[in-house]
Amino acid sequence: MASRLASALLLGVLIVSSAVPRARGQAASAPGPAPAAPKTITAILSKAGQFTKFIQLLQSTREAEQITNQLKGKSSSGGLTVFAPPDSAFSALPKGTLNSLSDQQKTSLVQFHVVSAALGAAQLETVSNPLRTQAGDTGRGKYPLNLTADGTNVNVSTGVVNATLDGTPLYAGDRLVVYQVSKVLLPWALYGPPVPAPAPAPAESKKKKKATPDAVADAPAAETAAGTTTTASAATRARGGVGAAVASSCVAVAAVAALWWAI
Repeated sequence: MASRLASALLLGVLIVSSAVPRARGQAASAPGPAPAAPKTITAILSKAGQFTKFIQLLQSTREAEQITNQLKGKSSSGGLTVFAPPDSAFSALPKGTLNSLSDQQKTSLVQFHVVSAALGAAQLETVSNPLRTQAGDTGRGKYPLNLTADGTNVNVSTGVVNATLDGTPLYAGDRLVVYQVSKVLLPWALYGPPVPAPAPAPAESKKKKKATPDAVADAPAAETAAGTTTTASAATRARGGVGAAVASSCVAVAAVAALWWAI
């Protein structure tokens, strides 16, 4: 009886000891927590507060979705920077400033606030102007954006408005940097006066040359002169011929007269 009890206890110990390593192995191979998903631009601005109108524009133009897709994909390997105007900046706009825009123009307006590079605070002081935004063309009268550092703040100029950029980002991470800008950045292409056409290049001064028609006109004169000379020569030859004929006639008359007197 005692031997049977000892065998049962030994068997139980063996079963427990074999189960412990398996449990430890299962615990060691359990996956860790999934990494947190990158924050979206709308989530960042919603958390910061006071960006309701800009969020609405981002969503209505689907630029919020575009920003998320660009950060997920490889199309913006350098990251993105967003200049976000608060609600007070939109309230300061003249009435009808946004309502007068078409859907495409509203998209360009939002894109004018997005740069295809993650610009840290130090980089804002060294960017090359005009800074290219996702609105595109930085040429004269289009979408130029100029940044100039001024101590703690950065001055932003579009040619239509001058604003300031807080040098401390609202958010920086996941290849996305978000700054608050004091005014809505109105681009020249949408709100600036028409750019005058460039003045025509001054006409080149023409050198005075003897034109071919003049040379041709001189030819008849030369020919006339030559013709005059030829005519004169002919006249001279004609007079010479007449003189010779008269002289011959005189000689003949003289010979007849001499013969007459001799008879």
